[in-house]
Amino acid sequence: MASSQEQQQSESPREPNDLPLVIYHCLPQFKLNLKSWLEARFRLLDPSNPCWDTHAPSARVLLCVGPTPVNSQTLDQFPSLECVVGSSAGVNHIDLAECRRRGVSVTNAGDAFSEDVADCAVALLIDVLRRISAADRYVRAGLWPVKGDYPLGSKVGGKRVGIVGLGSIGSMIAKRLEAFGCSIAYNSRKKKPYVSFPYYANVHDLATNSDILIICCALTDETHHIVNKDIMTTLGKEGVIINVGRGGLIDEKELVQCLVRGDIGGAGLDVYENEPNVPRELFALDNVVLSPHKAVATPESFAALQEVVIANLEAFFSNKPLQSQMELE
Repeated sequence: MASSQEQQQSESPREPNDLPLVIYHCLPQFKLNLKSWLEARFRLLDPSNPCWDTHAPSARVLLCVGPTPVNSQTLDQFPSLECVVGSSAGVNHIDLAECRRRGVSVTNAGDAFSEDVADCAVALLIDVLRRISAADRYVRAGLWPVKGDYPLGSKVGGKRVGIVGLGSIGSMIAKRLEAFGCSIAYNSRKKKPYVSFPYYANVHDLATNSDILIICCALTDETHHIVNKDIMTTLGKEGVIINVGRGGLIDEKELVQCLVRGDIGGAGLDVYENEPNVPRELFALDNVVLSPHKAVATPESFAALQEVVIANLEAFFSNKPLQSQMELE
């Protein structure tokens, strides 16, 4: 058995220069700080480090914090790069085609945010249908005793919900809304085996057979503006759109016009095309609920993110399978 002194020596912290080297890639204005999680395990290198020019070319892994872009110019800085570890569920800010061309693997946040985003999607839907935020403003403005009862909302149960993107988040949304008595259908890149919900190969057909569209797919060149004027018109005057994916999934200008004209019934939005700028026309609409891209933001989800990021980095340096590797098609 090892002596207590030997145990202490084996458990003593490693010197910073002995730790595995990780490029810390983060926009200056982005406030999510992952450094405190990682500095005990990894040697983090960013452009402010005086050793940047010396060590960056030999770095094998880059940690991409939040939506910080990773493009060909980024990758050119790191000729030895083998892996980009992402910290967000969506990876539309990472040039996946260029990573594939260079043989660089990519991970994302995996399921770390899925439950909280699903909860937020359901919360937005309930809020829009039952007019909770609008009724709250009505009460606070002192209008109840003056104008009487607030207009009726709409029941959640029994609604036909079409989910665009039945991945981890979409599946959790479906599970939650089934409990409300909603009927679920979905659109995805391909039909999911072992999923009993009706599948529609295109969003138009899904909208034709839905009262509500919930958008939670990845933003790619193919899915940009996947919800356009035609889809909104098909959804109809009582239809509701919930977006917890990315702003670019919806043609925002057309969405604003459809809402202002009353061509659709309402919307719950956590994401926008030009964040943090939100179309001002939406501010006066009581059938629209707005959230500042915070569907993922809970202490529990960030704790889960910490586990996923550390697991991916440790797997990379141990030459083991990455925990949440993306398919670079």
